[in-house]
Amino acid sequence: MRAPQKSNPKPDFDDNPYFGGSGTEFAREVVLKPAGYPLIGLIDDDPFIDDTDLFEAYIRDQWEGWEVKTGMYLFDRELFKGFAYRVVSADPEGFAIGPDTKVRIAPSGAKPEFEENKPKTCISFDEIIGQEAAKKKCRLIEKYLAEPETFGKWAPRNVLFHGPSGTGKTMLAKALACKADVPLIPVKATQLIGEYVGEGARQIHELYERAEEMAPCIIFIDEIDAIALDRKYQELRGDVVEIVNALITEMDGLSERAGVCTIGSTNRIQSLDSAVRSRFEEEIGFILPNAEEVERIIQTNLKTFPLRIDPSFSAKHFSKEAAGFSGRDLVHKVLKTALHRAIIEDEKYVKKEYFTNALSELKKTESGDDCRQFYA
Repeated sequence: MRAPQKSNPKPDFDDNPYFGGSGTEFAREVVLKPAGYPLIGLIDDDPFIDDTDLFEAYIRDQWEGWEVKTGMYLFDRELFKGFAYRVVSADPEGFAIGPDTKVRIAPSGAKPEFEENKPKTCISFDEIIGQEAAKKKCRLIEKYLAEPETFGKWAPRNVLFHGPSGTGKTMLAKALACKADVPLIPVKATQLIGEYVGEGARQIHELYERAEEMAPCIIFIDEIDAIALDRKYQELRGDVVEIVNALITEMDGLSERAGVCTIGSTNRIQSLDSAVRSRFEEEIGFILPNAEEVERIIQTNLKTFPLRIDPSFSAKHFSKEAAGFSGRDLVHKVLKTALHRAIIEDEKYVKKEYFTNALSELKKTESGDDCRQFYA
């Protein structure tokens, strides 16, 4: 991948032969598909694109002038730093994104690919720092998946994980699947929203039919509030009543699907539709780590740093200042930021001030841009 040199915000197309001299040699259309974050193990929220025209402008602002070929990846540098988009197709192949290039997101298709997910490297309960109460409750699900026939009508078929973002809900679902040695079917709730009436409901039934074939298994529906909002908020997401009804039908167990456990995940439990929430027999809460758990998170991740740490840096002291933030925020917005700063500055070790500066920026962001006020 190469980009033209920029002496100003826009490339000098006329003087660059890469653009055919006239500035008209650009790709007519580029199709992208969200690929996720390259780091495995931490939550991976796909950006939801509501305004396609605005998204195109956003894409061009970042990657205008970049040559694109099928199969390559473009990494977001703004809102979702590090999030990758895979180039599904480029027309013509090998040309650059230009001011008039049409950018599209590849549709999920009429039938989503609900594939079995048994990672080569399993996550154990011990690797998840904190959330002891949640892990204890998950033992019941583990026993159900091991011997579903012994539970009869008392099976824990539907479980709701709720709590702040980045507290390990997805990691615990993966760990549970590994511990029970069963397939995990991870699904973003927005995947279940079809383009046509009836499509979403059909996709949900297909999802559960697929799960029945793979049973015992876990269906993990992330951000379930995206389709199961309280009815008074439905206008925010459009009409998804048929999807909710299909989900309720499957969760009610009218079609007995032994060995299938549904785990929903949300960080907005109060906005869930009461009809959907009532179908969850168990609600498992996740909480932000305390100072001791923050220290363990920091120490565990510092061991993987490619650079040495400033000898004056104390994880124990720093954890008291960092308490109240999620594990994901600590890893991605504090530790990673400090490490990248050291790499940029060509330092031999990560200075103490890099950690404190990153934490200060995170605190400033949290206090100055609290989006939670917009959610019920």
